[in-house]
Amino acid sequence: MIIKLLLLSLLAMVLISLFRALFQLVKGQTNLPASHYLGRRVLFSVLLVALLLLAMLSGMLTLNPSPL
Repeated sequence: MIIKLLLLSLLAMVLISLFRALFQLVKGQTNLPASHYLGRRVLFSVLLVALLLLAMLSGMLTLNPSPL
C-alpha cells in the first residue's frame, strides 16, 4: 500500500510541476524560468518510472494477466 501511495504522490508532483510551468509561461512574473519546473517534471517522471519498474520486478505490484 505504501508503494502505491508513493507512486500517486510522484504522479501528483509531476502534474503540479507541469501546471506551475504553465502558469509561469502565461504570467511570467516569477524569477525562476519555466524550464526549472519542466526539469523537475522530467526528474519526477524518471523517478516514477524507476519506482514502478522496481515495484513490478520485486513483485509488490502485479500486472493484469493477458486475456490470451
